[in-house]
Order: sequence, then C-alpha cells, then structure tokens
Amino acid sequence: MPRMQHVESSSVDAVGFDPARNELTVRFVSGDTYVYGMVPRAVFEALLGADSIGRFVNERIKPRHPVRSS
Repeated sequence: MPRMQHVESSSVDAVGFDPARNELTVRFVSGDTYVYGMVPRAVFEALLGADSIGRFVNERIKPRHPVRSS
C-alpha cells in the first residue's frame, strides 16, 4: 500500500498513489479502502487540489477506473 495522506473531507479519510502501478488508494471515513487502477498522476494531483474530495472521487474516479477492495 502506498503512503497514505489525510485529506479534508467528510467522506474520504486518506488517499495514496502508487506511480509505478498507476493505482490510487482511497480510505473512506467508514474504514473501507479501495484501490482504483489506471489512474494517471495528473488525476491524483487534481484530486488533491479539488474543492470537494468526495465529489471528485464520485464523479471522476469511480465511474472511470477499475476498482478492487483492499
């Protein structure tokens, strides 16, 4: 698992990015953790700068990237 960093969000607790695999790990406040594949670094950086991390995950990550639970 990549190094996780806490984010300010009511639904997402922390995120991490593995550039070697282009995988984004998202740990939700509920404790559930998911790994999204084929995520470019630019998308991860946009996520970190988003006004709403939760909305970004729901609109730009979940519908576009394959997922597995961690």
